Amino acid sequence: MADIDITRRPFAGLAGEADWVALSQVIPAGTATARFNTKNGGGDITVVTMLPRVRPAWKAADGTLFLALQTTYSSGDQSRDLAQALALAKDVDAGTPVESIDIQKEGPRLQDVLDTGAPFTVQVLGSFDYWEELSADSAEYRDAIDEAAKVLDETAAVPDVPGAYWTLQNGRPYLRWSLGLEEGPLFDALARLQAKREAGVVEDAKYAGAFRAAGLVIPVWQLPAGTTQDQLTEPLAAYKTKLDAALAAGPELDANARRARAGIVARSVTPR
Repeated sequence: MADIDITRRPFAGLAGEADWVALSQVIPAGTATARFNTKNGGGDITVVTMLPRVRPAWKAADGTLFLALQTTYSSGDQSRDLAQALALAKDVDAGTPVESIDIQKEGPRLQDVLDTGAPFTVQVLGSFDYWEELSADSAEYRDAIDEAAKVLDETAAVPDVPGAYWTLQNGRPYLRWSLGLEEGPLFDALARLQAKREAGVVEDAKYAGAFRAAGLVIPVWQLPAGTTQDQLTEPLAAYKTKLDAALAAGPELDANARRARAGIVARSVTPR
């Protein structure tokens, strides 16, 4: 039995690390395309949020490999787990899922088998319609797709703002922004803005907390009622300028910023 070291940032070194994390943690339904490196034969992989019965991977009816980021398997190194699921999917028959992985098995990581420079662009979806591609019988998963759609929070990417996702929960709009930043620098910067009452991304927005996910932090804001994703593009560009300036100021905080930081840390959660 192997001892698997816990990897704090499993997607570090892959293009689009912040989007890998968002697809893994905060987007209900979505896809992106990754690619094997030349050593592993090239070829595209469809990376998705979730597959039926939370399976880790699937070889679709047409031979396309599907890799799910939201699963129940965790060895402490998500990148190694996902690479194992991919390897298993390559060897099964078309239309066949990978039922499980061995979390104690050593092996390569995504960084070893993927083209780490290939673009990774997330497409946010309103349903799991891509499940219909898994089987030659396109209707096989229709009922499951329809049932899942009933509980999905409406989510959309903010146009032209990498890693920013608008979502509607219980009728209230929120922004989740996967900035690709670790906890220390981001919380320091947010604390500086909070101390100056500039933490809201738009007027009347409220900082709601943050997800700690795969070594990065995804801050969340509650938006004014009626705010849509299209209304956020320009304000977020302006906010990013202020945030970058706060990040550049270094780790020293004044008393007001230290108090603000304590409140920010208290409102941070770590998903499963």
